[in-house]
Amino acid sequence: MKSLKVRMAWSYFILIVLVSGLLGSIFIALIWNYYYGSATSAVSRRAESDMAVHGRMMGMQMTRERAAYMISNLKGDSYRIQLLDRSGKPVMDTEGEAGGKPIHTLDVEAAMSGQSGTWRGSEGGKHIVAATVPVQSGQLVVGLVRYSASLERIDDVVARIIGLTLLTAAAVVLLFLGVSLWMSKRIVKPIRELTFVARQMADGDWQRRAVPRSADEIGQLAEMLNTLAAQLTKREQLKNDFISSISHELRTPLTSIKGWSETLAEDETDREELELGLAVISQETERLHGLVEDLLDFSKLYDRSIELHPDYLDLNRPVKETLKQLGVRQEATGVQLIASLSEHPLMVHGDVNRLKQVLINLIDNAYKFTPQGGSIRVTTRALDREAVLTIADTGAGIAPEHLPHVTDKFYKGDSAKQGSGLGLAICREIIALHSGSMALVSEWGAGTAVTIRIPLQRGDSAGQADESISIDIK
Repeated sequence: MKSLKVRMAWSYFILIVLVSGLLGSIFIALIWNYYYGSATSAVSRRAESDMAVHGRMMGMQMTRERAAYMISNLKGDSYRIQLLDRSGKPVMDTEGEAGGKPIHTLDVEAAMSGQSGTWRGSEGGKHIVAATVPVQSGQLVVGLVRYSASLERIDDVVARIIGLTLLTAAAVVLLFLGVSLWMSKRIVKPIRELTFVARQMADGDWQRRAVPRSADEIGQLAEMLNTLAAQLTKREQLKNDFISSISHELRTPLTSIKGWSETLAEDETDREELELGLAVISQETERLHGLVEDLLDFSKLYDRSIELHPDYLDLNRPVKETLKQLGVRQEATGVQLIASLSEHPLMVHGDVNRLKQVLINLIDNAYKFTPQGGSIRVTTRALDREAVLTIADTGAGIAPEHLPHVTDKFYKGDSAKQGSGLGLAICREIIALHSGSMALVSEWGAGTAVTIRIPLQRGDSAGQADESISIDIK
């Protein structure tokens, strides 16, 4: 597998080669057209200029006289001037040569048809440029005059320019290749560091942290990785605390059940001891059942596999049933349970059993943390098209540093009370499944109030004046 550094270097290399090749080709084409085009234009202008002066006179003469006139009046300078008959065969030139094979280049063919023509190519082993103009007598072409010049010097100049261009392009490509390697190294280095840190975290070293080296996306990724590590560390600690706590919670009733089972198995167990042992076993079994139910509910909520069986119902109905069920604990705990429910129906769309589960959990918590002589007040009312349920106690309250976390999974704070640490988390999730919300307000040493809001399904409940009635709980 190619590394990111190699892929980035290759990408930059291919890009700069393409750009350099394109720009170099355009530059070479411009140079080529400039030099060779200028040479072709110069020869063509010279031929047409001379014919404008001498063409009429030469058209009136015979071939022999025309050759003598050309030698006497047309000065070649750096050009070779040839007189051709109308079939393209050389008659005379300024270099003193006469005769030869007919010439059939493009410039000659064009002149035979009465038009001036130009041509560039190799002739006699030399690279030349030629321009041919017709000699006419009236409308009849009686001869041709051909001007040609060597392109050797221009070839040398163009070759040097092309060589310099290619050398410059190669230098640019190598320079950018080095720059691309340096840039890719700078980009890949922090990524490799993040990969190393992530690998260490995957191996269980949650104390490892990445070092943000910049404020760009990679720096933000390093910060997010550190945040993730901190959250995972926190969750790992909560998990360990939960395992320790739940192990203790499970061990305690199991120890009691095992101890009393062995005691009851003895022959000399009397009736009173038997009844006490069976009561303890029943009580501890109920505790185990509650712990297991909490774990199962949490597992379903975590996997989003919990099923609700919602129906349209008056929220006051499950509240009254729960109050009747838990009201019997008033005498044993010395805590008064007070209810003040809305006089009007609070119609919501919910699962009655799950709502009762929430109520039982919250009221049970209130009993646990409210000392003898305290009270628990349960109220319902309609407010802003929502059914509002409040459970307020006069218990110990929750310390400010623990309050934001009490609905987190596995969180138990400093509480020495029995429990899995999942109750409030499960309550919050169940209320969320009802499209509602749950909020806690607490004052250390003064009590806690839990407020649940669930959308009302009928407008008449929200629109009526909200009056409450107190009910007797026995």
